[in-house]
Amino acid sequence: MGEIKPLAAPEIITFGCRLNTYESEVMRGHAMSAGLTNAIIINSCAVTNEAERQARQAVRKARREHPDAKIIVTGCAAQTTPEQFASMPEVDQILGNIEKLEQQSFGLEQAERMQVNDIMSAEETAGHLIEGFDGRARAFLQIQNGCNHRCTFCIIPYGRGNSRSVPIGAIVDQARSLTGNGYKEFVLTGVDITAYGEDLPGSPTLGQMCRRLLAAVPEMERLRLSSLDPVEVDDDLWRLIETEPRLMPHLHISLQAGDDMVLKRMKRRHLRDDVYAFVEKARRLRPEVVFGADIIAGFPTETDEMAVNSLKLIEECDIAYMHVFPYSARPGTPAAKMPQVPGDIRKARAADLRTAGDHNLAQFLKSLVGTEQSVLVENETTGRTRHYAPVEFNFSAIGGEIIPVRITGTNGQKVFAELAENKDQ
Repeated sequence: MGEIKPLAAPEIITFGCRLNTYESEVMRGHAMSAGLTNAIIINSCAVTNEAERQARQAVRKARREHPDAKIIVTGCAAQTTPEQFASMPEVDQILGNIEKLEQQSFGLEQAERMQVNDIMSAEETAGHLIEGFDGRARAFLQIQNGCNHRCTFCIIPYGRGNSRSVPIGAIVDQARSLTGNGYKEFVLTGVDITAYGEDLPGSPTLGQMCRRLLAAVPEMERLRLSSLDPVEVDDDLWRLIETEPRLMPHLHISLQAGDDMVLKRMKRRHLRDDVYAFVEKARRLRPEVVFGADIIAGFPTETDEMAVNSLKLIEECDIAYMHVFPYSARPGTPAAKMPQVPGDIRKARAADLRTAGDHNLAQFLKSLVGTEQSVLVENETTGRTRHYAPVEFNFSAIGGEIIPVRITGTNGQKVFAELAENKDQ
């Protein structure tokens, strides 16, 4: 075995959501400014037990591969269950979700091993300016953090705190900086983005903020939204969905279930019919729109009939991009105390939901064959259409560019393309 060289710059391993991806870049800047070298930062997720297991596994692997490196664990799992990482001898430092965004945290001495304060005390979302995203073609814009709702299955408010919004001016400054560095596509990220603005002066809505952002940064070519609550879309956002070509025709629904009783037991804000109404209105205003959704399989007390209702909704609404999670009990949440569905049934229901989503995606991709699409290049030979369809090309392109292609075929999971002549797509 050869000599293991120290890491010249901090290595960051990111789990979970796009907000974590954004915050990893903030930490990269802070760690480098603090002169931190030979360090590995693990930005954890707490949404499921599996996510936490993967973080612990990453810690052990990092120590094996870099026995002399400083290992720092942060993120939602570190915030909600810091003791599980404190008990790991491989871990040198634990930072909470407030502390990870403060530059001074990365210069702390070994004596201050655990820095995890009360996340509910967080009142602001700092406007961190970052220059780019390592290895990524699209940029993430943090517009909001935290959540004021307490869904019965969810631990995330205890990892992120209450909802707080980034002022519009700070969002615009970040977008201008990133477009200046060549980014053409942006994704608005947060924990509950449809709650945007409730805590700001004048209470601007998500739609109002998007309208002002697009007007202030005309060089922004593409804007995407992360998960939307289907009953919290404001009038300004509906108008943008209908009229703004820079807002991409791909909407991701924070669905969680398609049965009313399950939704009530989850303490969600919508019911089954609200999702149908949301999908119908979006398609009426923007016929080309494509949907994705997050959904939990096997929530406590879910019967076969309730599971079928969720499956029917996926089929009838033609939801193509499915994020399916078998229910994972999070200690301290109300759902963890409810009667549990056996694990094998959860997995079987998750498989049924994924199969329905795969069928919808295959049908959608088939509809693109023969059309011309504009594609954001993610690496030399792959990218995504405006509808977020995955594309593989038969030529080499430059990552981050938006190019016109003609769709020539599909394998049901992605489409294949050649370069098109029309540059106005």
